[in-house]
Amino acid sequence: MDWKRTRFETRAIHDGQEPEAATGAMIVPIYQTSTYAQEGINQNRGFDYARTDNPTRSALQTAIASLEGGAWGLAYSSGMAAIQNITYLLSAGDHIVMGDDAYGGTYRLFDKILTRYGIEYSMVDFSDLDELRGALRDTTKMVITETPTNPYLKIVDIRAVADILRGRFHDSPQHSALSTQHSNASRPLLVVDNTFASPYVQQPLAHGADLVAHSATKYLGGHSDVVSGLVVGNDRSVYDTLK
Repeated sequence: MDWKRTRFETRAIHDGQEPEAATGAMIVPIYQTSTYAQEGINQNRGFDYARTDNPTRSALQTAIASLEGGAWGLAYSSGMAAIQNITYLLSAGDHIVMGDDAYGGTYRLFDKILTRYGIEYSMVDFSDLDELRGALRDTTKMVITETPTNPYLKIVDIRAVADILRGRFHDSPQHSALSTQHSNASRPLLVVDNTFASPYVQQPLAHGADLVAHSATKYLGGHSDVVSGLVVGNDRSVYDTLK
């Protein structure tokens, strides 16, 4: 279904959730298989091993991509797994700018783990755009923020942050590459954690973000019976690396 042509409520209950082909079941089944039959060498029906993809997970990924207005979605075992996978886009010597009210798990990942691998970070108040400008370096490869933030519910102007990054790093030779895998990147990736707003309230990609992350455990999942993480974007090369 074309997400641009239907309302949010329709996409939320239909995209990625077509009736199951074998039986006509209206709810996407939970496929409890680790492997799939191969029709030949490198020939399958879109699935070969459950770690790389699964029909149930694919349905969720299609749905969240539709709701966020992105080209693709990826699902993870938790919100922190999603954030961690995003940081695999970085290399030793890279610099991150993050919010001074970042979720505790995100802060601990950056402070206790990534610094051991030569990745530096700075914390700023994104409500002060001059503070953000002052924190940017030639080695800054990622800017990550939440809005509203967890726990203090600060609001960040996503469009203003995106405009600063595009202006600051436009045609900058120092940013000719995000990493060896992304040689065409010319500025830091803007990552927005949209957990607290949900795609019903805002779609960060429409405001200039490059990637959207969710702890689907919370508002999307109801914070009671499921733990999950999601990432949505438009850049196919970023998708291929994360996948």
